[in-house]
Amino acid sequence: MATNCEIEPGAAVESALVTTDSYENFQQMSSSLEEIKNSNYAAATPEEFLDNCNNLDNDIHLTCSPVTSSSSRDEDYLQDEEWLSKSKHVFVLSSAGKPIYSRYGNEDRFASYFGIMQALVSFVQADDDSIRSIHAGDRKFVFLFKEPLILVAVSKTEECTIQLTAQLNYVFNQIASTLTLSRLVKIYEQRRNYDLRRLLTGVDRFIDHLLDFSENEPAFTLGAVQCLPLAASVRDSISTAIVQSCSKIKNVVFGILLAKSQLITLVRMKKYYIHPHDLHLIFNLVQASESFKTIESCWAPLCLPRFDSSGFLYGHVSYLAEDCQACLLLLTVEGDAFHSLSEAKQRIVERLRRGNCLEAINASLTTREETCMEMGFPELRHYLYKCKSTAQFYQPTKGAPYSINCKRLLNLYKQAHYKLHCPTRPLKLLFERNGNDALLAWDTPGFELYAVLEPLTETSSAITTVGRLLSWIKKREDKLFQLNAPTF
Repeated sequence: MATNCEIEPGAAVESALVTTDSYENFQQMSSSLEEIKNSNYAAATPEEFLDNCNNLDNDIHLTCSPVTSSSSRDEDYLQDEEWLSKSKHVFVLSSAGKPIYSRYGNEDRFASYFGIMQALVSFVQADDDSIRSIHAGDRKFVFLFKEPLILVAVSKTEECTIQLTAQLNYVFNQIASTLTLSRLVKIYEQRRNYDLRRLLTGVDRFIDHLLDFSENEPAFTLGAVQCLPLAASVRDSISTAIVQSCSKIKNVVFGILLAKSQLITLVRMKKYYIHPHDLHLIFNLVQASESFKTIESCWAPLCLPRFDSSGFLYGHVSYLAEDCQACLLLLTVEGDAFHSLSEAKQRIVERLRRGNCLEAINASLTTREETCMEMGFPELRHYLYKCKSTAQFYQPTKGAPYSINCKRLLNLYKQAHYKLHCPTRPLKLLFERNGNDALLAWDTPGFELYAVLEPLTETSSAITTVGRLLSWIKKREDKLFQLNAPTF
């Protein structure tokens, strides 16, 4: 199957994002903060981290107290119909069986469940093996043991074991981003029965949001990020404003501007790159923290586990202005750079105002992208296009029949993605039809494409449509993707 595009749409000579297999397990990148920080960087302790989080701008809190009620204290969740009806449960416990997190309900109520989970893991480990999943009827029990934690998903969804494992990896990364992996390991080396919830008060809401986010956002399935559509000249002006405002500030590693789960621009220190999984955690942090919108700026330590799991970067986090709800994160290894980065943020906003960039961002945020029908593809219902070299993807606005039932569409993509990346029998090209949809999935060295078409679409017509679609994306690639990798 040939394409009309000599070079895949969205490709670039260099990318600021790491190209990755979206199914890979946790693995730190080769880059390390040690190369940047030298003697100037000291990792914060968990207590210092939470103190900082609890005192953002003196009175703004990242954490929140768990909400309790008489019903939540008294209900027996193991018999509660609402609890049992949930399509997916996620549990986190220590390797000693101590409860840490439950997606639904109070984890203290599930002592017997946690004991069984820990016993299963330990029993299989005794034979120098590891338990991965148990299938019972319509339920999958998926286990991920990452010392010192055990993560378990109990699911009735159509997601496969490897996709559920990927979600558990995200949960683990979220916990590691709060404490650092090295600190997490050290805690349990010193006290095997430690109750980690003492250090994770309020972090459960970030995990809750992450799970909801990952179930409804194709970025997690693709291992990529979507860019806010902008004219290339506007995106370049925004990047230049960040570079000019921060280049003289010591050890700024990343400058990230985002809005509505979409990347506007990413500027980086030379030689360093960010993993899409870390960027997803940043998106989750911003979306789950309403307090960021109510203060001028805040200062928060943040571990990016794929970049360096042993220490914190310090983030100056702020929205650009009251009249532009794009969020700017300036990440540095310097713990005392708040004021210099606050001044840099003001310079950035001034430059963006002079260049009318705020208006361009607002226009893009308020303008609905075209559906496939409006783009001139009546036989095409929706699609996902991922450029591998830049780890970026694009999707149009969802039209009928998926404008309401988005979950079914995402399930189609997840099933197709698994078939293309099945560890035992991966496919390069897939075309399936049923009474509701026709689906074409295509994996090439340069891109992945998932297209949902009308159910009566013939194979030849689908291939022709895909060729036209790739040409359409190619003509607009400078608007849909960040094609350069600006550095400080």
